[in-house]
Amino acid sequence: MKIPLFKVYSDSRDIEGVTSAIKSGMFWCIGPQIEEFERKICEYLGVDHCVTFNSGGSALHALMLAHGIGPGDEVIVPSFTFIATAYAPMYSGAKPVFADIEETTLGLDAEDVRKRITKRTKAILPIHYGGIPCRIKELRGVADDSAVVLIEDAAEAFGAKIGEKFAGTFGHSAIFSFCQNKIFSTGEGGCAITNDNAIYENLKLIASYGRVCSGNYFGAGTSVDYVSLGYNWRLSSIQAALGISQMQKVEKLIKMRKQVAEYYNAKLDKIDGVEMIYPPDGCCSVYQLYTIRITGGSNERNKLMAFLAKKGISSKVYFDPVHKYSVFRKECGEVCLPITEKISGEVLSLPIYPHMEKNESEFVVKSIRKFFEGGV
Repeated sequence: MKIPLFKVYSDSRDIEGVTSAIKSGMFWCIGPQIEEFERKICEYLGVDHCVTFNSGGSALHALMLAHGIGPGDEVIVPSFTFIATAYAPMYSGAKPVFADIEETTLGLDAEDVRKRITKRTKAILPIHYGGIPCRIKELRGVADDSAVVLIEDAAEAFGAKIGEKFAGTFGHSAIFSFCQNKIFSTGEGGCAITNDNAIYENLKLIASYGRVCSGNYFGAGTSVDYVSLGYNWRLSSIQAALGISQMQKVEKLIKMRKQVAEYYNAKLDKIDGVEMIYPPDGCCSVYQLYTIRITGGSNERNKLMAFLAKKGISSKVYFDPVHKYSVFRKECGEVCLPITEKISGEVLSLPIYPHMEKNESEFVVKSIRKFFEGGV
């Protein structure tokens, strides 16, 4: 593709950080960079605790376990999401219960969630789609009214805000992803955040084999005990070194994404056949994805994708409804989610990355305009 869906932004500081970790010759795992990276995340978001993981999916699984979610429990999730969100309850033996979304933020509809709560409901697990904050305050209200846990899947929304408060800080806990196409990246990786000390202590055990030790496990003379079942879900020190460097420029990366999005907004909003997705008033999107809706539906959308591909422009559907996948049909049966299915048939994500050149975004807009003007 001439214009890919995303590119990872890096600079000399990233290389220097990783090189320094490698040249240390030791502690490529459980090194000092882990603690520093976790501290910087806490400071940025204004939360008490952070535990890094080898992926956002592992962090979600760990939160299910840390909150005591297991067999017989239900977790309300969106179907309009990456599959890891819906897998998370199943990993711990619980059942995902799909709720519909609302059309403004494309996040969980609080009223539909409320209708699906039962005596077995243990948690609500919303996402912030593409970096747009969902109606998280309303969902927190539903969670509090029903005495269930609110866990935010903020994989795509690091730095997004509702007022002055960050996405991911409204729930009892949350996860972020540092996969290569996210706001900043460690290649693969993620983290879980919380203000709950007990959840934090559980997360640390779950991430590293249930091990308690005095000092670094790989160092000499440490005292070790294994106190609970755990996994090897740690982030490496080399990745953490990259994360530290990437975080130093996170505000710059968000600003650059917004500049690209603002150009798209100004130009695409004028094209008949395209419906824009704007964050609600008082909310700040970080545009991890730049998604539009094609009012002609899935056939028109698919034709546009093919047209763009011929022009060398990558595009992608985020997301197909996961409740339609075989694994969830077996687990959950047939589910009626009319808004989810409507939106999934209309959305199309366009190329966006911090260092996207003006001629690239202009070419994307020009190509979309030509398609709708009958230039197929």
